[in-house]
Amino acid sequence: MDDDAPPPAPQDRPAKGRFARDVIYAVGGGFALFAIAAYAFDAGWLRDRKAGEADGDDKVNAALFQPPPDSAIPDGPEGDAIRRGQAIFMNTSANASDFVGNNLSCSNCHLDGGRRPNSAPMWAAWTVYPKYRSKNKQINTMEDRVKGCFTYSMNAQHSPTGGPPPAGDDVYKDLQIYMHWLASGAPTGEDLEGAGYPELEKTAAGYDPARGRQVYAANCATCHGADGQGQYDLNGRPVFPALWGPRSYNWGAGMARVNTAAGFIKANMPLGQTDRLTDQQAWDVAAFINSQERPKDPRQTGTVQETAQKNHGGEETFYGRTYQGRLIGVGTPEPTSRARP
Repeated sequence: MDDDAPPPAPQDRPAKGRFARDVIYAVGGGFALFAIAAYAFDAGWLRDRKAGEADGDDKVNAALFQPPPDSAIPDGPEGDAIRRGQAIFMNTSANASDFVGNNLSCSNCHLDGGRRPNSAPMWAAWTVYPKYRSKNKQINTMEDRVKGCFTYSMNAQHSPTGGPPPAGDDVYKDLQIYMHWLASGAPTGEDLEGAGYPELEKTAAGYDPARGRQVYAANCATCHGADGQGQYDLNGRPVFPALWGPRSYNWGAGMARVNTAAGFIKANMPLGQTDRLTDQQAWDVAAFINSQERPKDPRQTGTVQETAQKNHGGEETFYGRTYQGRLIGVGTPEPTSRARP
């Protein structure tokens, strides 16, 4: 199938941490960005704010479930495990490096350490598992769900071990106790407000990577790089994640779907500037990002077209399409290293 025109969407939808981010935006690039980002990384400023600290969404978020602040982490072995899980969540490519094949961390897609509403917060996810998932057509435990994140979002196929953590690994245990702690007091089995990512209505104009390229240049490139490969501190550690290419999520990740990325972007990007983009801009920039090549879908055993039919049918995705003369979904070469100088 050759559709050089972009595929149309069906017609239907801590205070100091924030200060550090604002400074980085103001600098806009160059050596100063890396120097400030490196200092903020080491100082912990690029961590997400604690529950209850002020930001522009306080009036909206006040009515939503509030996870406990870090100061409530208990002492003793349980608290130690919660802190280990938090460290893995915040910097997965460093603290679970044996199972990560790119430069991403859980906190890149689940902001504020898994606290932020409308960013798939962990307090909302914890309360609804185990549950049936159509992606693998079976009941999934939370460990199963996290294994999927390593497989697709963390691109575990290119990790040092060649796959996600084995069943029962301490990485799962520590991540789960951190999620369980974030959900302290949340009602079990209920779909909580602020869960997941918002679902955007599709626009009359559809979505267009060409328009999205302009949105990206104006709103995203300062942090994620003009080439989409992220920004790194002076020690080669990721500060802002890669959005495509070998160090980003692979074609099996949920974020590779245009609608999922559009909902996340609309609610959360640019970082610290919630809801700044219009719905149309969110759809278009999501289409631009997800029309770029990335690691192949680890479920692929035959051709891209066969995998598209089997695993991506009905999705808002560029996977398996021919766009601008290239078949999308063939995958990128395995990176020689996860860090970028």
